[in-house]
Amino acid sequence: MREWWVHVGLICIPLVAVYLHIPPPQLSPSLQKWHSAGEVFHFRGREIFYRDSFGALGSSDVIILLHGFPTSSFDWNKIWEPLIQRFHRVIALDFLGFGFSDKPRPHSYSIFEQASVVEALVAHLGLSNQRVNLVSHDYGDTVALELLYRSDQNRTGHLIFNSLCLSNGGLFPETHYPRLLQTLLKDSSILALLLTRLTNYKIFQKGIGDVFGPYTQPTDAEFWDMWTGLRYNDGNLVLDSILQYINQRLKHRERWVGTLTSTIVPLHMIYGPLDPVNPHPQFIRRYQQLVQRSTITILDEHISHYPQLEDPTGFLNAYFNFIHSF
Repeated sequence: MREWWVHVGLICIPLVAVYLHIPPPQLSPSLQKWHSAGEVFHFRGREIFYRDSFGALGSSDVIILLHGFPTSSFDWNKIWEPLIQRFHRVIALDFLGFGFSDKPRPHSYSIFEQASVVEALVAHLGLSNQRVNLVSHDYGDTVALELLYRSDQNRTGHLIFNSLCLSNGGLFPETHYPRLLQTLLKDSSILALLLTRLTNYKIFQKGIGDVFGPYTQPTDAEFWDMWTGLRYNDGNLVLDSILQYINQRLKHRERWVGTLTSTIVPLHMIYGPLDPVNPHPQFIRRYQQLVQRSTITILDEHISHYPQLEDPTGFLNAYFNFIHSF
């Protein structure tokens, strides 16, 4: 009997080893096109991917888009062209550890560092003295709040805000409900080591699908593009490190929520109410209670955590109404 288990073990060990070193998938034509249209700049020795498109003639307005976890700047692809028609420059980046940017490990990923990445990109593009409009989603919302804090405190190298539009981010720890896998990854170093290596496309698809509405699910091709962006440069292996942002939100709540409630920068929230991570009505009631100067758009009841992908037209209409209101 013991010899039988030995034979099984000898067969399984190489199979597991092969599984753990499956190469990342090839880029789809749409993702390849997005990648080819971008550039990189260097931040503290790391390559950061970004896109910078010039658009509307006669406008000097600049918009910067900050994506969420665990995806990338490609999240903005459905609204990219309409934004180019409205703004002089449309800029998006992949945060460190995401998409086509470098994904160092081991590395202590932090919201503070990501905010510095954005400031460095703005300086690299020669926009340090330009008023900018920020649109953010999820993880990007918290990066935006750190940038807003630095601006309001007049920190060296800060962005000059013209406006800020947030969307479906876990701004308040008390109304934020991370997915089970996120909790396991951020709180268990030993288990996280296994989970980051064993996470596969099916697990990823199920997890992402759960935060989209039932009528707004990504297509198979869109799921695959998200997975490809995650797996690029072995991004699955840094998920546990990046997820420390959830703990950082709790630790620095006073700093980030404080600047959100006190800023004089024009604010707007675009919210998909079916979001299980920031559920309705708890999240939006808390937002209305604490951020009384902000305007709010609540999208259709079937829109969930990724409003810019689930309802790009509704998202754009809400944003353009906001940007034309001041």
